[in-house]
Amino acid sequence: MKRLMKNGLARILTVGMMLLCPGMGFGQEELEVAVMSPADSLMAVHDSVVQHLNHQIQELKLQGIMMQEQLELTGKNAKEDSLRKAERKARVDSLRNVTPGAPVVVDGDTLFIIYARKGGITAEMRARVVKQKVLEGGKRLTMFTDSIYVFDSEVSSDVMMGEDVILSVTDLDALWQNTERMELAKTYRGIIQKKVDELHKTYGLQQKLQGLGWVALIVAVQCLFIWGVIRIFRRWKFRISLKLLRTIKPIKINNYTLLNIHRMGIVIIFLFNMVRFLLILPVVLVGVTLMFSVFPETKTFIYTVFNFIWEPLKDILWSVVAYLPKLFKIIVIIICFRYLLRLVRYFTNEIASGRLKINGFYADWAIPTHTILRVLLYSFMLVMIWPLLPNSDSEIFQGVSVFIGIVVSLGSTSAVGNVMAGLIMTYMRPFRIGDFIRFGDTEGEVIEKGLLVTRIRTRKNDIVTIPNSNMMSSQTSNYTFSAQRYGIIVHTKVTIGYDEPHGKIEALLLQAAENTDGIKRTPKPFVRITALDDFYVEYEINGYTDRAKTLTTVYSALHQQMLDTMHGAGVEIMSPHIEAQRHDLPIQIPPKETK
Repeated sequence: MKRLMKNGLARILTVGMMLLCPGMGFGQEELEVAVMSPADSLMAVHDSVVQHLNHQIQELKLQGIMMQEQLELTGKNAKEDSLRKAERKARVDSLRNVTPGAPVVVDGDTLFIIYARKGGITAEMRARVVKQKVLEGGKRLTMFTDSIYVFDSEVSSDVMMGEDVILSVTDLDALWQNTERMELAKTYRGIIQKKVDELHKTYGLQQKLQGLGWVALIVAVQCLFIWGVIRIFRRWKFRISLKLLRTIKPIKINNYTLLNIHRMGIVIIFLFNMVRFLLILPVVLVGVTLMFSVFPETKTFIYTVFNFIWEPLKDILWSVVAYLPKLFKIIVIIICFRYLLRLVRYFTNEIASGRLKINGFYADWAIPTHTILRVLLYSFMLVMIWPLLPNSDSEIFQGVSVFIGIVVSLGSTSAVGNVMAGLIMTYMRPFRIGDFIRFGDTEGEVIEKGLLVTRIRTRKNDIVTIPNSNMMSSQTSNYTFSAQRYGIIVHTKVTIGYDEPHGKIEALLLQAAENTDGIKRTPKPFVRITALDDFYVEYEINGYTDRAKTLTTVYSALHQQMLDTMHGAGVEIMSPHIEAQRHDLPIQIPPKETK
């Protein structure tokens, strides 16, 4: 009975512990043992409870050890973090004096300086992003500065503008500024908010409307001024022009009328238009400048445009001022050579006129020699001026000079040949101006003798231009020189039949020559028998003359006298070929003219 009571009590205790202590780890097997083994269940349950309690005790000890290690590690990490933070702060303090940082400059105003990187983004890139975001926000037409706020997270404190992040402030940024991260973010927010508000006042909608109003006012004032100027000039231009033309006389230089009444009227109207243009242009420029300066976006543009115009003008002005000393040297050189050329011209005129005579130097050499000296003096003057020219030592200037020299030398080969031939003929003196010469088939008077060409006027008043190089390469006959020095022999041939005595014919020919106007008596004319042909004898009459320019007239007079003399003496001239005394033909002598 007692055993049964003990077994029942054990089972009740076991089941009660399982139910009351589910966290002790009793499983299904223990429950089954407790219920299904009434004899030995109490001992089994006892052993299981003891074993489970030991296991729980071991787990609690392990958790305690782990908690102890975690506490020790946390304290060590906190201590290391504190030391690391202190070390980092000391390093930042040492770098602050030598690290310039990246300033955030917006519209010429430095807002703050960023020193730290954020990941792979450098401080300069962060500063550029902040500047861009602030400008974008400030230049919006509508902007509420209350939309700028700080959003704090575990990693950073972000200064936001609506949904856009302007700047992410990290702990390292706060460390650089010796403050807390949130406080630094709030400080940056206030600075950014103030700058955005200033930009909005400059670039906002209200400013744009005011600018459009100013532009309309400027355009209206410009149009009114231009309309007034055009109206005034249109009303008074012709009236004033007529009054000026009535009082002003034509401008003359010697016998040349430089400006007559018609040209002066054109000049006066042109001056009126120029004055009108000069009055309107400054107003237009000032108006355009004011219109562009009204809006901040275009203010720098107009300054840039004017800078493009002003800088070249300023450079040119300063270049001119710096060049003035060399310019004065060039002026002095030109004045000296000008008076030297005048002196050379004076002596040239004296020699050419015959008032100044130099042994061995002919008067007709004076003008060509003056030309040569003038070319040499101008060349020497150019050599002296050349280094004083602007940018004469630059490679471009030298290259252009060489190129021009090559082009001139290649293109002027024939011209140089003509010039050299003209100089040689000048000093050889084969003919002079006014001489009657023969060149090839051309006969005439020399009317021009230049360095390049010689011009001849023929008997028919044709002007023939011959290059000097051709004159040098061909034979030239100077009738004037021969006539003055020796006398030109006028000669012509006539054929007479064998039935006439040659003494009679010679006497008739000499008589015809003596009766010819232009043939000199001394030396006396003479006759030559030049051929004995089949049907006639060929006679040649020769006479001296000094009339080179009227040589054809002398020939014509001689032929006329020969005809009159021969026919008067009853002598038949056998030219063309005619047999003398043919049976069916009369003698070829014209009948005498009846007066």
